[in-house]
Amino acid sequence: MRGARISRFIILSSVSLLAAGGIAPAHAQQVTSREGIALQNQIQQLSEQLQQAQANAPQSSPMASSPVPAGGASNGDLVAQLLQRVSTLENENREMRGELDQLTNQVQTQNATLAKQIGDMQFAAQNGGGGAGASAGTAPAQTPAASPTAAPPATEKPTTAIDLLKMGQAALKSRDYATAQIDASQALKLARTPNGKLESQFLLAQSLAGQKQYRDSAVAYYDAYNRAPKSPRAPEALLGVSASMLALGDKSSACQALQKLEGEFPSASPRVKAAVTSFKGRASCH
Repeated sequence: MRGARISRFIILSSVSLLAAGGIAPAHAQQVTSREGIALQNQIQQLSEQLQQAQANAPQSSPMASSPVPAGGASNGDLVAQLLQRVSTLENENREMRGELDQLTNQVQTQNATLAKQIGDMQFAAQNGGGGAGASAGTAPAQTPAASPTAAPPATEKPTTAIDLLKMGQAALKSRDYATAQIDASQALKLARTPNGKLESQFLLAQSLAGQKQYRDSAVAYYDAYNRAPKSPRAPEALLGVSASMLALGDKSSACQALQKLEGEFPSASPRVKAAVTSFKGRASCH
């Protein structure tokens, strides 16, 4: 579709040159689209009709007082019709140029946005690698100055979902929730097993809850439940949904999640059951 528009743009540009200086359409850029060939034939016909009308027009003096022959009036009408059609094609040319400029601006804007997102992701990944490697409760050690010949250790990045998952879990324990979110998102993309995707999704939900992004964490917890509704993570995921909705003040939704948990997992672990009892009291569930 866009190729056909560009072909029309080339043909309409040729029409403008034809109207301005009488340039034959045969010198216009060759097009291959069906729409472009049709317009090119139309321009060729207009050129031939215009040349024929100019050749048949009577060469009378401006001071001549004799009436114009009937054939001259007919040729004048034909020239007027041809000029009207050329004017119509010029209007289409202007509209096509405006659409092309609009598309160009959209592509440039999208390219700039994509470049910014890639830069932000690279910056976040580089900063997140150091925070995930620190042990819980301890500050990261000062990195000694690297020699000119030694490669900096910060350039080494994990390449597997398992490595990213371990780093994200370590960051979560040290309460570096932003780094945990980055590692979980990347691990989710690289994971190839159902369990790897489930653990990455659950870590993502935990990191969002740690940043108090409760609406997003509720969705992430529920996605973890949907990935494996019969797995040991499923009751914990529903518990996370309830906790997130309770933090948002939506007690009704929190109670619904707890009711679903109790109905599907009557033999949940004691820890989960204790949390359910606590949340039901806070949400005033009946």
